[in-house]
Amino acid sequence: MSSLHKSRIADFQDVLKEPVIALEKLRELSFSGIPCEGGLRCLCWKILLNYLPLERASWTSILAKQRELYSQFLREMIIQPGIAKANMGVSREDVTFEDHPLNPNPDSRWNTYFRDNEVLLQIDKDVRRLCPDISFFQRATEYPCLLILDPQNEFETLRKRVEQTTLKSQTVARNRSGVTNMSSPQKNSAPSMNEYVVLPNGCEAHWEVVERILFIYAKLNPGIAYVQGMNEIVGPLYYTFATDPNSEWREHAEADTFFCFTNLMAEIRDNFIKSLDDSQCGITYKMEKVYSTLKDKDVELYLKLQEQNIKPQFFAFRWLTLLLSQEFVLPDVIRIWDSLFADSSRFDFLLLVCCAMLMITLSQTFARSFRKPRNSKTHSSLAAKDPRLEEKPLPTPVPWLLGHAEACGVPARGADAGPACSRSHPGLLSGACCAPLFPDH
Repeated sequence: MSSLHKSRIADFQDVLKEPVIALEKLRELSFSGIPCEGGLRCLCWKILLNYLPLERASWTSILAKQRELYSQFLREMIIQPGIAKANMGVSREDVTFEDHPLNPNPDSRWNTYFRDNEVLLQIDKDVRRLCPDISFFQRATEYPCLLILDPQNEFETLRKRVEQTTLKSQTVARNRSGVTNMSSPQKNSAPSMNEYVVLPNGCEAHWEVVERILFIYAKLNPGIAYVQGMNEIVGPLYYTFATDPNSEWREHAEADTFFCFTNLMAEIRDNFIKSLDDSQCGITYKMEKVYSTLKDKDVELYLKLQEQNIKPQFFAFRWLTLLLSQEFVLPDVIRIWDSLFADSSRFDFLLLVCCAMLMITLSQTFARSFRKPRNSKTHSSLAAKDPRLEEKPLPTPVPWLLGHAEACGVPARGADAGPACSRSHPGLLSGACCAPLFPDH
């Protein structure tokens, strides 16, 4: 460990041991990367995401209250209508003529149960393939939720609920005579990439914890419920908290992740609401803002994009909505999020990072690929679907990218300032922000 890194750790510890945390100082330090030694990153994220207050004295009571509240959510929402919950003091409600599984009444408990299952199946499909390049989410958690898995109670796990809900898919075909034929597909001998080894009773995988977090969030927020991509937001949060060196904090990673995710979604949820796409807080406005920033910083590149009819929707939608979680490997995503969470004007710095990505990747791409195509129409179509924009992680070192992004926020001499951070970070611009992501093992 270098002396510079030891000094940065000491700086964080000095800020975090104060009775009242100096938020601006913490943001300034965190913007250049948070060390993970001693659980510093986990603690800083909880403060920056407004889960923990600035007064240290209230942390214990706040955490106890929030974790108990999450337990209440588990008791109320991970249940199956009609099942007795004697140990929780809930009497059995038998199926009656007024409320039964075929009851079409929208207020029926069974109707709600079946609607919830539709959301749960989509969540289950997404979380099973979360971060497929690492095995973490398929491994068993060392702190399974005993409230759900305890054989002494009658709570139903979401895993079992999915198994009971999922029907075998069938092939439906209609011939020219109008006859509909249904046939079950032949079983594939090769295991599906979404199938994992079933853990024994009493154990649960990390992806199942993420599934539970997303399901409860959907239940508590019916206006937005669950939208595909939320799993990519909660994944890095949970990974960071579930790998906290402090076992006491690690034990409560599920509850802490839920509330941090809820607070984060309160800031970015407009990106997931389609009816707000064209409003000033919607995703379309933000994508256009990326292009307007690019126009200010590199008008030649901006004009080339316009000439090739490459719209920001082709790539910036995913960049902005998922906070770049699909464009980089997980350690790099976590490092980028250090800066995003520390930005006081969230998420203006995200726009600058997207602008920097365009300037870095497309400068060479245009020089190499877009040289007077013979068929401009065909070429425009290919350019719009350029896999270098959509699929491959950016091969640029993240600290250098973040420094380039911050430079985009610095107004040129004699020019009007575009969106910029509220402060300057010499550590980023000098490339001295390479805080290690993980402790040595």
